[in-house]
Amino acid sequence: MHAELYTDGIEEITVSGTIVRVDLVSLSPTERDSKNLPQKVFSQRLIFSVEAFANSVDVMQKALQGLVDAGAVRRNPPAESRNATSEVHSALPTNTRSLNVSSNFR
Repeated sequence: MHAELYTDGIEEITVSGTIVRVDLVSLSPTERDSKNLPQKVFSQRLIFSVEAFANSVDVMQKALQGLVDAGAVRRNPPAESRNATSEVHSALPTNTRSLNVSSNFR
């Protein structure tokens, strides 16, 4: 069996020369913020060459588009067009997802 890694999201991406470091975070089971939500805590770091990172982003963009096409993820409009489409969004059902989901998919 292969080792698997779970993450609640990416906290930071740092580029240094030809190396890209991606810091993964998990929601703490014990630490809470001022709103009593689980705090993000560093869990792992992925280190890529620039080329490997670029290829990985391409793969993730294709996977995201598949999720959007399947209706599993709804993309937010750019900030400048949110006001122009506020009537459309008010007609959409409210998000019923738990607050403990990754901030990368809100």
